Amino acid sequence: MPFTSHRRLRQAAATAVAVALGASTLAACGSSDDDSDEAQSGPVSLTYWTWAPGMDKVADIWNKGPGKKAQIKVVVKKQASGDTLVTKILTAAKAHKAPDLVQAEYQALATLVSNDVLADISGEVKGVDKKFAPGIWQQVTLGSDAVYAIPQDSAPMAFYYREDLFKKYGLEVPKTWDEFAETARKLKKKAPDKDLTTFSANDSGLFAGLSQQAGAKWWTIDGEKWKVGIDDTATQKVADFWGGLVKDDVIDNQPMYTPAWNKALNTGKQIAWVSAVWAPGTLTTAAPDTKGKWAMAPLPQWTEGESVTGSWGGSTIAVTNDSKHKDAAAKFSTWLNTSPEALAALVKESGIYPAATAAQTGDALSQAPEFFSNQPDFYTEAAEIAKNTAPAAWGPNVNVAYTSFKDAFGKAAKNKSDFGAALTTMQDATVADLKKQGFEVAE
Repeated sequence: MPFTSHRRLRQAAATAVAVALGASTLAACGSSDDDSDEAQSGPVSLTYWTWAPGMDKVADIWNKGPGKKAQIKVVVKKQASGDTLVTKILTAAKAHKAPDLVQAEYQALATLVSNDVLADISGEVKGVDKKFAPGIWQQVTLGSDAVYAIPQDSAPMAFYYREDLFKKYGLEVPKTWDEFAETARKLKKKAPDKDLTTFSANDSGLFAGLSQQAGAKWWTIDGEKWKVGIDDTATQKVADFWGGLVKDDVIDNQPMYTPAWNKALNTGKQIAWVSAVWAPGTLTTAAPDTKGKWAMAPLPQWTEGESVTGSWGGSTIAVTNDSKHKDAAAKFSTWLNTSPEALAALVKESGIYPAATAAQTGDALSQAPEFFSNQPDFYTEAAEIAKNTAPAAWGPNVNVAYTSFKDAFGKAAKNKSDFGAALTTMQDATVADLKKQGFEVAE
């Protein structure tokens, strides 16, 4: 049944996002029975907001095949990505004009749920969870029995390095973060003009993924109150580690995705990159002269012998509360993200790394990315890494936390000052914003 008040909505949404804390189940937010698909007759038309390239071609496969048979047509409306789309969908939902389906990044789900945008489709997608890794599926349930989206693509993190330059400088691929630090120092001694990598204060998602791997839970619940743990022990460990490397001048402190960063990768001034499975596409553009010289390995571990990774990116497909055809929308979303035909098309047309585990070792990913032709088992290795993706705990103001990270860590990286202080600033800003929005926050 629907929530009885906006306050209760926020409390229930907060409770749902609590991960592994025995969170209570959210009440369903769907339409009344009169608005359900069972009460409809004739063809159904669904509007789908997405930023993924080539999605219209994938939708055409549905419209000419399964959709035609089920009398369900999907109309794709191309949108901007990230916070721009979140803002647009929130505005549309307030006017009760949201589309039937929307692409949403994992970290945006809690914000959309707390604003009563997304429908609980758990009743329409029973058994679908088995097609995804537990750490990925947890992010669309927000730790509850509800289901707010179907995972589309995932972005397990890994370590990318120049094979030729590691060999030239006698470096071993680090299996732990301690070894990573030793490798950075060893390279600096052998080649003072080179860096193992850089710390980029422009990339909040990278820092979040590294903290996730370390066991961080940035947003949890204490009773009916939010508890913000951005400065928890796990994240402090990550901040201190990278801050120490920057302070000791053994890695660079410049942002990524700039002409200078591209040049550093292309010329071998930087010889490694902590990234995600989508890295080949970026390297193809940023460092074209290094094709066939890179390799991927599992992310270094905090404890030797473990095998855990974080996520940097990835998105889902959600059904909105404004949709009058939730069952039809859930059917399309399930087909899009689990059927072999659709997944193969997503890889080909959209260039994604599917979240569905079967697709990660299927024919669509049987060949390594062209840029990594020297590593034919690239996707086999990626699938193994993805199995051990750590769960993430997102809250309703990720955008504020990310903006604060860029500001505070940007200054700390530039000045080579204490990253711990920057983390405190990030924590305080996130808590203050939650209170400003009217959420109850546990101290």
